[in-house]
Order: sequence, then C-alpha cells, then structure tokens
Amino acid sequence: MRKFLVVLDDTRECLNAMRYAAMRANHTGAGVAILSIIPPEEYQHWIGVAEIMREEARDRIEAHFEVFAKWMRDKQGVNPELLIREGEPVIEILDVIRQDPQIGVLVLGAGTDKSGPGPLVTQMSRTSGNLPIPLTVVPGDMSKERLEAIT
Repeated sequence: MRKFLVVLDDTRECLNAMRYAAMRANHTGAGVAILSIIPPEEYQHWIGVAEIMREEARDRIEAHFEVFAKWMRDKQGVNPELLIREGEPVIEILDVIRQDPQIGVLVLGAGTDKSGPGPLVTQMSRTSGNLPIPLTVVPGDMSKERLEAIT
C-alpha cells in the first residue's frame, strides 16, 4: 500500500499538511505515516537530564500524534503510523523515505510568515529534484473547505 509521509511538528501549518495527507489517503486507498523528529540540540545536556528530556519529548509527540490519529481514524477512515526519529530533520526524512519503499509522497505544510515557507520546506525544496518521491507543499493558510475540494 502506498503511504503519504507527513511531518508532525509544533508549527501551525502542520495541521493542513496532516489534513491533506489524511484526505488524500482516504480518497486513494493509501496509508499515512507521521514522522516526528527530535532535533539533536534538544538533548545535548548531562546524560541523566538528556534522557529525561528525550522521554518528555517522546511523550509530547505521542500525545500530539493521538489527536491527529483520532481525527484521521474517525473522520477519514485512515489509521496512521507514528515514526519518531532523533537527528537533523532533512537527513531523517530522507532516511525514512529510503527505508520504506511504500512511501510515495512527502507532504509538508508551508508557513505563512513573511520570512518564507519555513526552514523544512525551504531545505526540502532545494533537494526536491533529487528526491525519489514527489513533494507536496500545502499552504498553511488554505481553508479546510478548500483542502476538501482539492483532495
């Protein structure tokens, strides 16, 4: 089964990326893999403190994931899988794509700030010509109704 890979983070635009991935998966009979990445700088402390911070980050991610997963299951009939990685976001995304041949599309949400679409969209766009799968960038301010219309 083909899967949409979507990145779960603390940005507002993440919501539209999740919605898009779930709706497309529902309409095409695909799955959704949700990837959350813990940046390395979040746990560069003493060993004991780093372990506690790593565990707290995982707990936060799992709680955030459950909100999206419940919506996907209840409203879209899609049961997403959660992947948690630690490291540099672009490297981890590419690694997940290489490891799972069922991942067919990477979905990212674009920020609406004047500074641009956000660091992840910017970095992934630079490498999009060499990606083994298509990259879909969902506008962060697109309405739910418009998302439903295009999926």
